[in-house]
Amino acid sequence: MMEERSNLMHMMKLSIKVLLQSALSLGRSLDADHAPLQQFFVVMEHCLKHGLKVKKSFIGQNKSFFGPLELVEKLCPEASDIATSVRNLPELKTAVGRGRAWLYLALMQKTLADYLKVLVDNKHLLSEFYEPEALMMQEEGVVIVGLLVGLNVLDANLCLKGEDLDSQVGVIDFSLYLKDVQDPDGGREHERITDVLDQKNYVEELNRHLSCTVGDLQTKIDGLEKMNSKLQEELSAATDRICSLQEEQQQLREQNELIRERSEKSVEITKQDTRVELETYKQTRQGLDEMYSDVWKQLKEEEKVRRELEKELELQIGMKTEMEIAMKLLEKDTHEKQDTLVALRQQLEEVKAINLQMFHKAQNAESSLQQKNEAIASFEGKTNQVLSTMKQMEERSSLEKELKSEKEQRQALQQELQHEKDTSSLLRTELQQVQGLKKELLELQEEKTELQKVCDEQEQALQEMGLHLSQSKLKMEDIKEVNKALKGHTWLKDDEATHCKQCEKEFSISRRKHHCRNCGHIFCNTCSGSELALPSYPKPVRVCDSCHTLLLHRCSSTAS
Repeated sequence: MMEERSNLMHMMKLSIKVLLQSALSLGRSLDADHAPLQQFFVVMEHCLKHGLKVKKSFIGQNKSFFGPLELVEKLCPEASDIATSVRNLPELKTAVGRGRAWLYLALMQKTLADYLKVLVDNKHLLSEFYEPEALMMQEEGVVIVGLLVGLNVLDANLCLKGEDLDSQVGVIDFSLYLKDVQDPDGGREHERITDVLDQKNYVEELNRHLSCTVGDLQTKIDGLEKMNSKLQEELSAATDRICSLQEEQQQLREQNELIRERSEKSVEITKQDTRVELETYKQTRQGLDEMYSDVWKQLKEEEKVRRELEKELELQIGMKTEMEIAMKLLEKDTHEKQDTLVALRQQLEEVKAINLQMFHKAQNAESSLQQKNEAIASFEGKTNQVLSTMKQMEERSSLEKELKSEKEQRQALQQELQHEKDTSSLLRTELQQVQGLKKELLELQEEKTELQKVCDEQEQALQEMGLHLSQSKLKMEDIKEVNKALKGHTWLKDDEATHCKQCEKEFSISRRKHHCRNCGHIFCNTCSGSELALPSYPKPVRVCDSCHTLLLHRCSSTAS
């Protein structure tokens, strides 16, 4: 890298020397077709490309010297014309072509050395584009900028329109420099004239630079004088401010002493309060321990009672299920018996109808029997008469036959009477059975009413047992909450709390700390103004708002 820098610097020296010599012979006005000028731009391009960093983009890798030249626009506002004119050229499509056009325009405006000097002076900006060992980052870049000052003597007339700057190949032609080396002396007088002219142009350029620097220094001196006057005014204002601050500091010290005395007094008061609170805490702790032991015993007893109640409840549930099954069976039996009663009623009605029929038949039979008895009596009378007549008249056999037929009829009537008596006895037995069924039905209805009463009493007992269980569960929850309160609620120290737990306001001399006797946290006076009687405290004590509402809700729920 060092050899490359030295070679490029020597080539730049030779190209500038050859360009100046050829320009002096041509009258200091150069065109774009001038070969030494083209070679100068090629060498300048190589110098600017030396040590360039490769930038990656979406298209690919990009390595162009137009990037550092764009920095000149930011550092020197006057260079914006060159940059805008280069961007507005339509035939330039690559960054290399834009960089070459920028060099052409800067040489025509005779500001190439000035712009490159600005770049060399701001090496921290060039580090984004060049490696640390690049030519523009080392001393050789400063030397090249100094050599470029001599080119301000030349007048370059370069036309950018029609030039294909994108596709030009930058190759250094060493034949020009070899010719110059072979023919170093063209004429002593000519050289002296050119040297004098060069010196004159160089002195003019130096004068121009010096006048610019003098103007810059004068503006800087004016600015410094203005800054000095402003600083003096600020200093006087600062001294006044310091005096006022010292007075305020004295007042603050006095106030600080007053606050310290008040704080000491408040600390003593808080110490006394803490002692009182410690004593009360110890007393409450003893009471809480006793309460805890009592509550623990009550809890065990309640657990035993609860287990017994659960067993009784299970038994009652079993009894209830059995009663439900028995009730279902009774309902089935009642339905069946009702069906049988309906059938029996139908049978009774049928029996009644049969009895009526039989009664009518019996009456008819009795009337017929009476008639038959009368007929028998008449027949007996007749038989007696017949007997008498038979005795009188044994010859009449027909009368005997009639008597026989009458006897047979009488026997038939006696058989019918016996049959009617049997049917009436059967109907009487059936009536007795129906009356017995009625009695059984009444007994079953009485049993049903008794079972209904027993079922209602058991349901009332179950409801009472459920109420008792719910009350015991509520008592158990209260005991658990008291146990949690005894175990979990810790008494916070005064040093641990700096803000109120509810309103989160900071404690001060006016806003004091107060402990909640239920949860043990620290609150301000406004957030812990209510009082309630707790199990561990017989008298009403200070309680925070959240504990107050929770305890009141619990009391109302237990009362209901």
